[in-house]
Amino acid sequence: MRRGIAATALVASLALAATACNGDDSGSDSSGPVTITWWDTSNATNEAPTYKALIKEFEAANKDVKVKYVNVQFDQAQNKFDTAAGSKGAPDVLRSEVGWTPAFAKKSYLLPLDGTEALADQAKFKPNLIEQAKYEGKTYGVPLVTDTLALVYNKALFEKAGVEAPKTWDDLKKAAATIKAKTGVDGYWGSTQAYYAQSFLYGEGTDTVDAAAKKITVNSDAAKKAYGTWLSLFSGKGLHKADTTADAYAHIQDAFVNGKVAAIVQGPWEITNFYKGSAFKDKANLGIATVPAGSTGKAGAPTGGHNLSVYAGSDAAHQKAALKFVNFMTSAKSQATIALKNSTLPTRDDAYTAEVKADPGIAGYQGVLAAAQPRPALPEYSSLWGPLDTELPKIAGGKESLDKGLSNAETAIAKLVPDFSK
Repeated sequence: MRRGIAATALVASLALAATACNGDDSGSDSSGPVTITWWDTSNATNEAPTYKALIKEFEAANKDVKVKYVNVQFDQAQNKFDTAAGSKGAPDVLRSEVGWTPAFAKKSYLLPLDGTEALADQAKFKPNLIEQAKYEGKTYGVPLVTDTLALVYNKALFEKAGVEAPKTWDDLKKAAATIKAKTGVDGYWGSTQAYYAQSFLYGEGTDTVDAAAKKITVNSDAAKKAYGTWLSLFSGKGLHKADTTADAYAHIQDAFVNGKVAAIVQGPWEITNFYKGSAFKDKANLGIATVPAGSTGKAGAPTGGHNLSVYAGSDAAHQKAALKFVNFMTSAKSQATIALKNSTLPTRDDAYTAEVKADPGIAGYQGVLAAAQPRPALPEYSSLWGPLDTELPKIAGGKESLDKGLSNAETAIAKLVPDFSK
């Protein structure tokens, strides 16, 4: 398959479009600084200020490069970049969700980074995160931040009830009932979103698809058992009923941070918001444990996070500047700064300084990263959660049976990966 846009003539023909994308004539003037455009998909309120400050540091140290910062809403960024890259007008650098990276690489939108300045410190990064940034043996992103899901809990409520962090979903049910009896607060509130239900599949040793065998497994016996466990956690003493409204995420988060529910499954992107809640004014009250295991004894959650990728359609000058910028932003020093300001997880071990690990949220999530399961190098993989995001709320809300919902999801997934068998 064609890798990137490598031919010199083709790159030259794209130079004007790439410069236009940068929106600054100085980008085409060899005597002045090159202006590159970065699409950042982080939270515009809580995280973007940190990235803007780092850009100023970078520009101060690299007078030959200017960075045009554009914050793009995360839920719109994938489609926007897809459209922009297809018309030869994408930004020079993209903060790409890890699931997008292989999808864009398959379309030849991203520059292979192996052997470039961007990956000069490749050995410093966690190997599984570098592997997740690859497509067909080449690396198309440098890990900027990583994440996974964990069982986060209110230590005070757990201690008052005399229970410990559960190791299995059955343990969680028992703990929830005890917490309700002794504190009056629900012990657990689950999500109907497919990403959050993924851990139940891992707990039964399965996934939505078997990428190696090219087989759809979302409706297999193991998957039905997994989703059956997921469904059972919406009813019972101390188990909050399913919220299938559009604002479910906010409702669950608000209840947890204000001590109205003792435990939820959540990612480190909410650490700063945990601390804003009345229940976690004392940061030490935040408990973080590996997501409970299923009947196989396996426990784990999907590996998430974001890579910095370079647009293959930019000209040589912009690519050189972009590679230098990516190297700076993913350095140990920059990642430590990002972690301290944004409470996100670094992707390289040398960024976990003593100061960074002093944050109990970061330290707690670092402890569960070992149980995180990388996504297969399947460009369509992240899109497979779409059909489940349609069906799972119907199942949890009692509008559809589990069998019917998974059958519908299987049919929809088959259209996304037409070469996979059922």
